[in-house]
Amino acid sequence: MGNEAHDFLPDDPQPGPSWGRPDWRGVADDLTAALDPTQMQVAVKAAAGKAGAPSDPKAIEEAAADSIRAMMLVRTYRVRGHLGADLDPLGLSHQNLPADLDPAYHGFTGAALDRKVYMGGTLGLEWATVRELVDVLKRNYCGKVGYEYMHIADVEERRFIQDRIEGGDKSIDFTPEGKKAILGAVIRGEQYEKFLGKKYVGTKRFGLDGGESMIPALEAVIKYGGQLGVKEIVYGMAHRGRLNVLANVLAKPYRVIFHEFSGGTANPEDVGGSGDVKYHLGTSTDREFDGIKVHMSLQPNPSHLETVDPIVLGKTRAQQAFRDDIGQGKHKQVLPVLIHGDAAFAGQGIVWECFGFSGVKGYNTGGCIHFVINNQIGFTTSPQFSRGSPYPSDVAKGVQAPILHVNGDDPEAVTFACKLAIDYRQTFGRDIVVDMWCYRRFGHNEGDEPSFTQPLMYAQIKKHPAVSALYAQRLIQQGVIDKDYGAEVEMRFTQTLEQEFDASKGYKANEADWFAGRWSGLHAPADPETARRNIHTGIEQKLFDSLGRTLTTVPDSVQIHKTLTRVLDAKREMFTSGQGFDWATAEALAFGSLLSEGFGVRLSGQDSGRGTFSQRHAVWVDQTDEHKYVPLSTVPHGKFEVHDSPLSEYGVLGFEYGYASADPKSLVLWEAQFGDFANGAQIVIDQYIASSESKWLRANGLVLLLPHGYEGQGPEHSSARLERYLQLCAQDNMQVCNITSPANYFHVLRRQMHRPFRKPLIIMTPKSLLRHPMAKSEASEFVGEAHFKRILSDRNGSPDEATKRVILCSGKVAYDLMEARDAAEITDTQIVRLEQLYPFPGEPLALRFSKMPNLEEVVWCQEEPRNNGSWFFVEPFIEEALIAAKRNVTRPRYAGRVGSASPATGLAKRHEAEQGALLGNALGLSVRSEIRRRKKA
Repeated sequence: MGNEAHDFLPDDPQPGPSWGRPDWRGVADDLTAALDPTQMQVAVKAAAGKAGAPSDPKAIEEAAADSIRAMMLVRTYRVRGHLGADLDPLGLSHQNLPADLDPAYHGFTGAALDRKVYMGGTLGLEWATVRELVDVLKRNYCGKVGYEYMHIADVEERRFIQDRIEGGDKSIDFTPEGKKAILGAVIRGEQYEKFLGKKYVGTKRFGLDGGESMIPALEAVIKYGGQLGVKEIVYGMAHRGRLNVLANVLAKPYRVIFHEFSGGTANPEDVGGSGDVKYHLGTSTDREFDGIKVHMSLQPNPSHLETVDPIVLGKTRAQQAFRDDIGQGKHKQVLPVLIHGDAAFAGQGIVWECFGFSGVKGYNTGGCIHFVINNQIGFTTSPQFSRGSPYPSDVAKGVQAPILHVNGDDPEAVTFACKLAIDYRQTFGRDIVVDMWCYRRFGHNEGDEPSFTQPLMYAQIKKHPAVSALYAQRLIQQGVIDKDYGAEVEMRFTQTLEQEFDASKGYKANEADWFAGRWSGLHAPADPETARRNIHTGIEQKLFDSLGRTLTTVPDSVQIHKTLTRVLDAKREMFTSGQGFDWATAEALAFGSLLSEGFGVRLSGQDSGRGTFSQRHAVWVDQTDEHKYVPLSTVPHGKFEVHDSPLSEYGVLGFEYGYASADPKSLVLWEAQFGDFANGAQIVIDQYIASSESKWLRANGLVLLLPHGYEGQGPEHSSARLERYLQLCAQDNMQVCNITSPANYFHVLRRQMHRPFRKPLIIMTPKSLLRHPMAKSEASEFVGEAHFKRILSDRNGSPDEATKRVILCSGKVAYDLMEARDAAEITDTQIVRLEQLYPFPGEPLALRFSKMPNLEEVVWCQEEPRNNGSWFFVEPFIEEALIAAKRNVTRPRYAGRVGSASPATGLAKRHEAEQGALLGNALGLSVRSEIRRRKKA
């Protein structure tokens, strides 16, 4: 398939005349009606006089009234003409022409229809009869494409669209070669689906049957986009038509897809992983048109339809960063294209969350092309039962995106719409939607019987000709092809498919490509032990001191809040004394040291600049004019970004996952305002973060920061649902930590980037420990050969020989236990913190046990209810460690809250009672005495 076969783009439309202000077109498309009727009449009189109109005042007044009403008619077509467009290939969507599109509604009847009206250049007309005017308007606005764009506030954007679609000389017109190429693409799409249906009877493929016009249209985006500066396209789409797009747009070899249909894998057996069904898989490739090469990638997508949307946008943003394609006038080289189903586009809230990124600093990608495969049905649900809006695309109006509705039975119109879409996106850097009305020839999958629920629709579909047949007949009538042309194209393509089918039987995949490109130099851990390996992550004293100066210096030009001067003074004291380093300072040291080594750091979340608990202050805000100073942005070599995100979890977490998937050289962190907020992003966690490496051989180093800790803040803001992450852990798929030491936090962040592999990192971050007097670190813990410690023992614990009880725990409860033990003067108990829960630190824990010859009891203590937290996860691992240490103790004992449907109580007194009880239970104290002690303290 040579490039010539895809030369189907229409000639550029002729530019319209250049208009000054005021002009009729400006009046007609002004949503605010800036010119009132009196002003309009004055303008019309002046124009009528220049045109030699009668000087009689009454005649001028009539001419002015005619012009005003004609301009309102034009405006009505611009706003509502799409309601009269011919969009439904099946003819089942009966829409009568709206009354206000009838010239009679505007006062033109009888002889008035043939009276000349002054138009002043609107639609390319100086003078026209109303009959002529309506004819042009219907051809422009009520054909196979319906345009919604008058909701856009920007006049230049509206005029951009009008210049390309309005006027008596404007039509969708392709060269004969282009028409043949469009037909060829449609035939490939149709015959590919038929071939799969014949060779793999009864196998799900979620075919494109009925929507094949999408194939030439997407190729138009590639070709014309390349001409307009696009060097890379990142695609996301769900099942419908995915295999067709993989083969016929992204050029994934047919033999590979056939190999997958036969139960094979696209990757060698020895790379591991569970694999996934073929219609979830992605690919990447290059295609070239007219000497311009465009790289393309389709992201893997789970069954959660629109979940891939923010991942695509995040990856696009990262790719733009690599190409220095971010900033004013940029975002031209990397293009996101999202392909949606109509029901999902209207029904899934993540679609709106992604629209919300449009134009937002830190998340803007310079516009996305949204292509809706509008089957007019969702599984078995008809549109009138699945949404209340006229179109599935109405959500896009919230960001003033233009919407192009188009009849899928007209592949030229669909192709033209996509050409216009890429032209608009490259010009204005904003989202645009192409809503292709089509149908689903078979059921939701090829095994369904759609007539059970939509008998009338499927009776119509059964007798409806294929897109290629309709289009071929049209080209025969135009004299572009003869009657045998289509059959010959079908035969040649089918022969190609047969050859590829035979080749698939002996196909063997090449080496997996998941560590190519920017991932070069990284690899999967060689074995589970490698995933647990620690490395030295301390920094040099010189760098430590330099970062200290950066973090404690604010330019004289920045007037910070007076309260924050105490924060700065406290930081200066840390670096002067070498004592008392808190969580936020340790974090900033980790970020700064990575930046100095050439890594990027990107942190986003709600209120991340200041920090939810007013602890971070990564951004200093001037109190006089609100300009900002970011100390870490001054560190050379790396790039530091901190973004206060939109109030979204699902969308933002998906975005950051996508960013991290494209950039393994940046530490990418998403921070929940409270840990439980991640509940709203659970789909991304389940379908991508926990399982993408296993399903799709795609590594990712994203870090999730989830505030967690029981401080009496109620059911929602106590628990980050630690148990959910632990339940997802297997096969070294990710890391889960509950860290209590600022220095340990510093090291785990640095370890994330310095190991030769990437794994997601989930951190239960503290709240009260941010300022807890016991949760401090010394300068010596950050420098030299220091490293992350998976387990920590308390400094005041009993000697190993005297230890009879070990209390294992993680997180904030450790400090409560230490205080209670020391207050009770217990001398035979050690409190050991598991800083990393997964991969479980079994070896160092067994070694720790082996040094305690008189050990009698091991307790697991947690603040969470028994059915939450870590207990059910850690219990068997602790038993294994005890067996390996050859201790007489065989099982740990549980000390914590009883099982509960709610994560925590919302009553302060009950919280204190529960906390005292679990501490007393763990330490073998009287529960009542411990509760009294806590109250007194």
